[in-house]
Amino acid sequence: MKRVIDYVRAPLAATFVMAALVGLLYPAAVWLIGQGIAPDKAAGSLVMRHGQVLGSSLLGQKFTGPGYFHSRPSAAGTGYDATASGGSNRGPLSSDLIRDVRDRVDQYRIENELARSIPVPADAVTASGSGLDPHISPENAALQAARIARARGLTLDAVMAKVKKHTEERTLGFLGEPRVNVLLLNLDLDGKL
Repeated sequence: MKRVIDYVRAPLAATFVMAALVGLLYPAAVWLIGQGIAPDKAAGSLVMRHGQVLGSSLLGQKFTGPGYFHSRPSAAGTGYDATASGGSNRGPLSSDLIRDVRDRVDQYRIENELARSIPVPADAVTASGSGLDPHISPENAALQAARIARARGLTLDAVMAKVKKHTEERTLGFLGEPRVNVLLLNLDLDGKL
């Protein structure tokens, strides 16, 4: 007759082996590869100036002043909270979502002094799936550019040149859409890049 230990020896051994592989060896290998291939990205793509962290180019931040490009809305916690990453989980027929989007469209038009005939880009009034998207569309940036130019005393051409400088094209030429990193653009406008 088999003892209890004979029944549990193999499952326990498998559990410890898998825990070591999946919990220790695999993460260590991924970390080492990341450090070797792209150490800046593996460390969170931090944007630094004079030894001070100004943010991460991978995480959205809230910018509110009239002289700054505004990020897309965030549904992460109270806004741009990386510990509460996630969307609002509201469906397209949600009355709360429809009301929020209408309010955001109205606010966007007022902030940027837009006529009602000018379409507002979806990314200006809807949160991303993570709530932490650091990018806006070039169309969204172009509609905000006049406000930034007025607030900073710059020409529209100067502001649009900065937008163009920070516009990232499709990944590999066909994945995703062109996008503008809001943190990098605003830091450049502040002369911190």
